[in-house]
Amino acid sequence: MKDNRSSVDFYTGPGLDEGLKMLQRIKTDFELPIVSDVHFPSQVKAAGEVLDIIQIPAYLCMQTTLVVEAAKTGKTVNLKHGQFISPKNMIKPVEKVESTGNKDILLTERGYAFGYNDLIVDPRSFYDLSEMGYPVIFDITHSIRKYGIPSADPSGGLREYLPTLARSGVAAGIDGLFIEVHPDPKNALCDAASQLNINDLEEFLKPLIEIHHIEKSYR
Repeated sequence: MKDNRSSVDFYTGPGLDEGLKMLQRIKTDFELPIVSDVHFPSQVKAAGEVLDIIQIPAYLCMQTTLVVEAAKTGKTVNLKHGQFISPKNMIKPVEKVESTGNKDILLTERGYAFGYNDLIVDPRSFYDLSEMGYPVIFDITHSIRKYGIPSADPSGGLREYLPTLARSGVAAGIDGLFIEVHPDPKNALCDAASQLNINDLEEFLKPLIEIHHIEKSYR
């Protein structure tokens, strides 16, 4: 269940049990590692039996019980950087995970709340997050969302900025990209205005891989 929706009328998913069955089927059929959000501490145990990476949503990154319960599973924990705190303050949720003995952590940048309904990505955050000693991921598709505008509204996301943001992050030395894709984005039930068409993904990634190799050679 995806609980952090901006309206009670928006789709929240198929429910925990059915959602985990779907993810398990994908994991088995395609032999892929699975990552997904948890929104309540009560979801963590069941989710940990299926997920390879348990993701803490940006809005919830400071929720102590949720973060600690996720860490106790021993699975990789992906902490998404809250839009409301500085990157250096992400050390607090990191320490909550570490307090359980789990040091299998990812840190994901997804922009800062700036003014009204805008998200801005500050590349300095990539450096600050990397100083914590864990891999840094850049969530480019959530970074182009326009808060307050339904995701099904074409103006709810700014896809034209995706190449610029992605190339900037890779050149800055991030360790991975988080990209939401869909075969028909305009009809997606969540984040329809910001998802990338899956058929465009291969061409989208080609220049990023080249930039990554160049950046890596200077490390």
